[in-house]
Amino acid sequence: MTTAAVATSAAQTATRARTATAPLKLEKDIVTTPGARIALAVTRYATAFVFLWAFLDKTLGLGYSTPVERAWINGGTPAQGFLANAVAEGPLQGFFQSLATPAVDVIFMLGLLGIGAAVLLGMGLRIAAVSGTAMMVLMYLAEWPFAAGSTNPIVDYHIVYALVLIVIAATAAGDTWGLGAQWKSLPFVQRNRWLV
Repeated sequence: MTTAAVATSAAQTATRARTATAPLKLEKDIVTTPGARIALAVTRYATAFVFLWAFLDKTLGLGYSTPVERAWINGGTPAQGFLANAVAEGPLQGFFQSLATPAVDVIFMLGLLGIGAAVLLGMGLRIAAVSGTAMMVLMYLAEWPFAAGSTNPIVDYHIVYALVLIVIAATAAGDTWGLGAQWKSLPFVQRNRWLV
């Protein structure tokens, strides 16, 4: 190994060590005005409610988007029904219809609950942002918004929800009116920063 390679390797090791021991950033370090932090907290609660409401309505059939007879607890298939029947025409139709299985119902419902709970509590926002964004992009593509007659082929509510999840995670918005700061202080989270 050359002297330059040894020096580069040592510098990379030192950077990794500093990053691993540096404290995790708090929301107040990222978002410097109290009003903005409160706005983010309200946005976080509203976003959590979107996911938790969808979970509750699909589980119990509250009569809004899911009638009681199609509730998950009554044998309804929240993801299968959408994937098998409601998917718009498009080049990905076969792929999405192949996903219409009971296992995907469970994954979808656990995803709604987990994302909603994480966002509400302000913990695990990175995981919630990644999984929520993946869910929203898949739902966006399943509805194939590029077909004639769609409302907006570029940005619809799925994309807006995904962007909001990313902003909430990127700004550490779980600290205000949430448990984000306490979560980040746990040794387990300090060692596994991807859990932030």
